[in-house]
Amino acid sequence: MKIIWNLFAAFFRASNFSFGGGPAALPMVQVEVVKKYKWLTNDEFSDVVAIANSLPAPILTKLAGMIGFRVNGWTGALAAILGAILPTTLIVIFLGGLIFKYAESPALAAMLKGVRPVVAVLLAQTAIEMGRSSLKQKATVILGLAALILMLFLPFIHPAFLVVASMILGYLIFK
Repeated sequence: MKIIWNLFAAFFRASNFSFGGGPAALPMVQVEVVKKYKWLTNDEFSDVVAIANSLPAPILTKLAGMIGFRVNGWTGALAAILGAILPTTLIVIFLGGLIFKYAESPALAAMLKGVRPVVAVLLAQTAIEMGRSSLKQKATVILGLAALILMLFLPFIHPAFLVVASMILGYLIFK
């Protein structure tokens, strides 16, 4: 029963203390899953994030389901998903009116202005750690650089194309 509570609590914290949407939760999930509970290694976490990014749906929900299932089967997946979505869902339902009422508030705007740089740094830290574990071979470095070049010089290319193309290339190169 403790593992169920830990899964709920880990994804509750990651969901409710990350600002800026799903990608901003990645560093929080990494702290909980890799550093605190040691359910995954950094390499395994990078793999799970890569898989989750290749599937449709919000990233945090996918991570919760995948990691929860790995840790404790269907019960673990349910506990982690509930931890990730239940609190914020209830807040939006019950406090939605207040959120809309104060959406243009100078105080809220100031708080968001203060938190954005921290979220950017947390995302950069996660990206660096994932890069260290993902860019270990010449072929993976070339794939990463090719994706970066395509994103920079052909910004109209949808990221889903890059994900699918890299999966196909990965299969062909590393099988």
